[in-house]
Amino acid sequence: MLTKRIIPCLDIKNGRTVKGVNFVDLRDAGDPVELAQLYSDAGADELVFLDISATEERRKTLADLVLRVAEKVNIPFTVGGGIASVEDVDILLQNGADKVSVNSSAVRNPELINELSGKFGSQCITVAIDAKQIDGEWIVHLVGGKVPTSLNLFEWAKEVAARGAGEILFTSMDNDGTKDGFANAALARLSEELTIPVIASGGAGTIQHFVDTFTEGKSDAALAASIFHFKEIEISDLKKELDNNNIPVRL
Repeated sequence: MLTKRIIPCLDIKNGRTVKGVNFVDLRDAGDPVELAQLYSDAGADELVFLDISATEERRKTLADLVLRVAEKVNIPFTVGGGIASVEDVDILLQNGADKVSVNSSAVRNPELINELSGKFGSQCITVAIDAKQIDGEWIVHLVGGKVPTSLNLFEWAKEVAARGAGEILFTSMDNDGTKDGFANAALARLSEELTIPVIASGGAGTIQHFVDTFTEGKSDAALAASIFHFKEIEISDLKKELDNNNIPVRL
């Protein structure tokens, strides 16, 4: 059985790590280079680095910061934010990223997923999907959750998988920052309907929430930010408890 992955997420705005609730009310959470090294040393399985204002401000991910982070870590490292072309990905991979995450640009130009997976391999391509429930239906949102689309979460997830995405990073906007737990019903459905890994994001507040998303949500990996940034949960303690619950993890 494949081990479940624990993934700290560094949301970057103006060169600093930030964290909010329901995608707003951002507060400073520290230097991304220092945090990246800390998590790598603490036993995180991967890192995700998202320049959350890159798409909104129509600028490219801070490639120099990616390079500085990559120099400090020895675990896989995914970078996202404002990626819209093969050239963008090429720069990031050259600067040390192992994978890239695309979101808004993939919705606007779905063929981009085919192009990127064809050029770099599906193992390099993560498609991030931000969604929230509207009238009982999970609706995909863009530009850091600011712009609703007409896309259904599950239909879009199946399309991106068919186009060559290597994994899905699903963030529930309803759960984001609440610390009330992951959207496990939606995650379980995604895991059942897809043949690629699903990363749970949005809502982690306790160790039990991770146990629940790996069992009830059938998630392949779980991503969190503030609980790690503000040392509410230590990765070593989390992994020990997961192991105690017979959930396979890298100790």
